[in-house]
Amino acid sequence: MMATQIKQTTRAQESTNAIERLYITMRHLLNRGFYKPSGVSGNALRTALLLLRPEIYGTVAEDKAELNGLVYVLERLPEGIEECRFINLTSDEGFSKSHLKPIVPPKRRRNCYRIDDEQMNIEITRGRSDIYDILTHLTFLFIESGKICRRVLVEDGNATIRDWDKLTEFVLKEEKGDDQREVAMIHVANILGRTFDEVGDIQEKLKTPEDPDRFLNVIYWLGKLAIEEETTGNKRTITFSPLLRERLGHHIHGERWADKIKQTLKDNNLLQRPLHIISANMHSVMNSLFAKKALAKEFPEADSLKIYEALSSEKNKNLNKKVKDLAEKNGMVFLDDQSGTNIDVQIFDTAKFGNGSCCYELPKGMPEEEKPVIFVMDYAFGEQAYETIDELLKPLEEGAEKYFLNVDSVSIMGKAGILEGGKGDLMIPSAHIFEGTADNYPFNNELSAADFEGQGLKVMEGTMVTVLGTSLQNKDILRFFYESTWNVIGLEMEGVHYQKAVQSASQIRKSIKEGVKVRYAYYASDNPLETGSTLASGGLGTTGVKPTYLITDRILKQIFNT
Repeated sequence: MMATQIKQTTRAQESTNAIERLYITMRHLLNRGFYKPSGVSGNALRTALLLLRPEIYGTVAEDKAELNGLVYVLERLPEGIEECRFINLTSDEGFSKSHLKPIVPPKRRRNCYRIDDEQMNIEITRGRSDIYDILTHLTFLFIESGKICRRVLVEDGNATIRDWDKLTEFVLKEEKGDDQREVAMIHVANILGRTFDEVGDIQEKLKTPEDPDRFLNVIYWLGKLAIEEETTGNKRTITFSPLLRERLGHHIHGERWADKIKQTLKDNNLLQRPLHIISANMHSVMNSLFAKKALAKEFPEADSLKIYEALSSEKNKNLNKKVKDLAEKNGMVFLDDQSGTNIDVQIFDTAKFGNGSCCYELPKGMPEEEKPVIFVMDYAFGEQAYETIDELLKPLEEGAEKYFLNVDSVSIMGKAGILEGGKGDLMIPSAHIFEGTADNYPFNNELSAADFEGQGLKVMEGTMVTVLGTSLQNKDILRFFYESTWNVIGLEMEGVHYQKAVQSASQIRKSIKEGVKVRYAYYASDNPLETGSTLASGGLGTTGVKPTYLITDRILKQIFNT
């Protein structure tokens, strides 16, 4: 037992070192302004990632291709990136005003622009976490690309194996039939060291109406660029624009975002009113407040959960519109993001709620000036949480005048990885610790496990780790956290950053009241300690509906009853 414990800790320490090396190397490359994935710096990233072996990237360290990890990465990078030899990370530099159409990855809101056949520009407006996320995904792609090259290139020459020649022939064909597609998939299965079944599954997941052969094309381009790099010396390059390097860390987008919000609050005479900030998605608070009343005809007998499940379905857009219309009639203001943060905002003025329009009631006889204002912001991304909340909690300055926000509470609801339990279970943190450091942020959470008992969901209470990126989840480190005296129940990406901003505003800068209430609650999107239960294994589906609305309900009840 003792020997196992020592071995476990050593593997956890190795992994911690690998994360630190990744982190430091990425910061160094950013300062330097460019790197070549096949050069010394790119190699340092690859080696660290292979040593770390994050759960999300599955079998990345083995010879055979990692297919689920590939799908996960492609959903978060712009379409066509595998064809580009030059990848340029830029600030918001006005490409939206050009003729170029933005490409937005399905699972990450970031604008990307295909400049020409060989170059992709990716706009970074959400801070360093976004850069670490992209560079980690790209490093995974380059590892997979190198595997293909090694399997198809005949040693000491430029010749390639027959499987590769047949795949090339298929990809370059104008007309493609189903039989030829199947034959090409057989060749790809051989190249990747995977079964025909596995290749068929990924082909189904990745195909689109516009590009039925997306998977085969991705494999072709990943291999093609790696082979060319090996045989002709034409190396892939990743660059960081001078403007991006200059602007990083200066809260440019966060400041623009916060200024617009504070100005809107002032224009609507809401600055003096009690403000409750909620970081959540753009539907759960609005639906919790108005859905049952808005859809009373459609769902006369149904319980709230049935209504929320119906609203979460793509095919019920008309129901969503009905709820939104009722919310807007009762004072909801929606601010579509124009700042580059990709964080939309809703402001609910409870004083404007009409009789019987809302599913929650304020205490009778409450004066207008005490009625709460609920401010909902979409999820921030990693370090961006500090940038946005830090800027928001500063006073609004107009000339010599300073207008302080009357912030009563900050509530954070999010998805996280759980270390004991499964998808949909709940985590209520009592402190956040920052991965790779001993930085810790204890707080008095207004929510407790008792608030969620008897709902059929497992509820954990304890410490949560804020990680540098979900793509760096590693089983050994997590097991160490889980089994050590840190009493860690889960991991997420923003907690430390939110709490750092709230603490500095309330305890040091005194720009908001010292006794500001905080509420943190997360629901599990995956269990990274169980193989096959990571984010790469697929979404939550309707499993996420119950915990999302349960947390929202508890937050709203506390706001309405204060």
